[in-house]
Amino acid sequence: MKDKNINIEKVLSELESIVNKMEEDNLNLEDSLSSYEKGILLVKTAQENLKKIEQRVQILSKNNELKDFESND
Repeated sequence: MKDKNINIEKVLSELESIVNKMEEDNLNLEDSLSSYEKGILLVKTAQENLKKIEQRVQILSKNNELKDFESND
């Protein structure tokens, strides 16, 4: 199965990079705000991906086999 979402490890790596940049304190206000906004979007993406992973694990645990979760979205 090919995952249509961004790899969770890639999302976390990007978040870590943003945090490191912001901690260096070399960003101006506009760049800081832009980095913050991007970070918020990445956090939401990570939360959505983790929820899908959790749902797949629950399906696997319940039926002893892995099935794709059918979302009602």
